Amino acid sequence: MNAVWISFMIVGLGIMLFNNVDIAFSTILTGSEKAISLALKLWAIYAVWLGILKIVEDTGLNNKIAKLLSPIINKLFGKTNPEVKNQIAVNLTSNMLGMGNACTPSAINAINGMDKGSDVATAGMLMLMILNTSSLEILPTTVIGLRVAAGSLNPNDIIFPTLIATTVSTVSGVVMCKLCEKLKSKLKQRKNTTELSKQTPVFKKVK
Repeated sequence: MNAVWISFMIVGLGIMLFNNVDIAFSTILTGSEKAISLALKLWAIYAVWLGILKIVEDTGLNNKIAKLLSPIINKLFGKTNPEVKNQIAVNLTSNMLGMGNACTPSAINAINGMDKGSDVATAGMLMLMILNTSSLEILPTTVIGLRVAAGSLNPNDIIFPTLIATTVSTVSGVVMCKLCEKLKSKLKQRKNTTELSKQTPVFKKVK
């Protein structure tokens, strides 16, 4: 993947330099300035959300959220220990509130808690990755904040389209993950049955 991006960058810079050097350098400098400005805006937004998540953990609100979401978590992830359940609940809640990358620490903690040391991702770990990627968002606060910072006249217009898109992506991801899990279980069961039948001794009838 690094080679692909490096190739894109070299080709893009080559085209710009051969066409118009002045515009190329002006675009590079302007792009760098915009990138730094965007990074600072995101820094401020994430600082606020990480502070809120820290307050949630310190006040024990994450335990109440985990208890509220416990039926959903048990259905999707199976039985997990309370700490993992708390981290999953915080991750799901922060994703629904559109906190963006501020959700990442709770996802990492949850996956570390589900890791059984076998270097193989469990069904629960894969499910969390799917949910964290599809990211069902009831209120896309981070994107709204960026739209406000960019001077949008109607920054809240994306709420309904975002809800539709993330609902479809999340439901599709969960369904596919469950189907793959069942398919893997059936294949494993068939393999075990085949191996067992091979190991079963066949006795010849003695005359």
